[in-house]
Amino acid sequence: MAIVGAGFYGLVFAEQLSQFEEIDLQIFEKRSHIGGNAWSYNCKDTGIEVHKYGSHLFHTSNEVVWRYVNQFTKFTNYVHTVWVNLDSKIYPLPINLATISLFLGKQTSPKEALDWISIHNKVDANDPDSLEKKAIESIGRPLYESLIKGYTWKQWQTDPKQLPSDIISRLPVRYNFNNRYFNDTYEGLPEKGYFGLFEKIMESVHAKVHLNCDFLESNNVSDYDLVVYTGPLDKYFGYVFGHLGWRTLDFEMETYDIESYQGAPVINFANLDVPFTRVHEFKHLHPERKNITKTVIAKEYSRFAEADDEPYYPINSRSDRDILTKYRTLAKRESNVIFGGRLGSYKYLDMHMAIASALSDFRNKAKNLLGLGN
Repeated sequence: MAIVGAGFYGLVFAEQLSQFEEIDLQIFEKRSHIGGNAWSYNCKDTGIEVHKYGSHLFHTSNEVVWRYVNQFTKFTNYVHTVWVNLDSKIYPLPINLATISLFLGKQTSPKEALDWISIHNKVDANDPDSLEKKAIESIGRPLYESLIKGYTWKQWQTDPKQLPSDIISRLPVRYNFNNRYFNDTYEGLPEKGYFGLFEKIMESVHAKVHLNCDFLESNNVSDYDLVVYTGPLDKYFGYVFGHLGWRTLDFEMETYDIESYQGAPVINFANLDVPFTRVHEFKHLHPERKNITKTVIAKEYSRFAEADDEPYYPINSRSDRDILTKYRTLAKRESNVIFGGRLGSYKYLDMHMAIASALSDFRNKAKNLLGLGN
């Protein structure tokens, strides 16, 4: 059996399969490390845990997922906050009373904020659902065009009118001064970093791991009883219906011999004339780690993924969804392949969602396919 891709989905699937000693399992990973985009490493020069592919924040309200990951690590009590820079002024996200008060230049009550948004949230009822339409309905056109639109253009390289509404639906709007980014029941970061979490999961995995290996270039799917594929869906089928839209990220890492660069873990940049979308400062993700006198930042740049780029996130525009329907029809015909993860399902999955999906697919698909006991 083969697991293609060693991100959260693939590793959780491998851990579940490893409970059955009779299974001969191999893991194929194109990169030089396991963990996918959530991989982190300890910077020897600074002692800071650096998230190689941008800040990854663990949060979930799924009790099953929370119990599962706590088998492998303890979590800190870190609570994530995000700020947005607009014209060198700082506003808190998600949109809350502090954001609206700063934007209007005066303290604003919940009723005043609601009334103000209700005046500015009108959209054409005939417009198709999109990120832009959903955002205007939720926070009003002025806030959307000032704090969200430019950042979204840079992040997705796509007109927000063409993006699905569920992207912005994940961001709450609050009529109080709570600027906690996530609403989930559980939140935190692995005490020993994501690299520590993945290494602990691997202690329970009985498999041969092939790093720096592109499965599709060196293997035949038909040689395996089961293939769990978490690579790009369109690549699996040789781009027969064309390329799905993916975005990729570039990171510009910088180290400074100072206590702090920006005073926050993540600051978004809303202005279109600022080329990067956000700046990560990793030491603020672990405030419990003391006596670190340097800091590491990463400026994040987003662009369309070209043929040789690593695809990060599905754009999922309307034209993408037309192509996706065709690929999913082909996927249903692959009797010994389970497609999963963000790339294999072409879905915007957070880490906890990828874990939940892997646990569910193992229980409902793999066990039946392989005839494994309950």
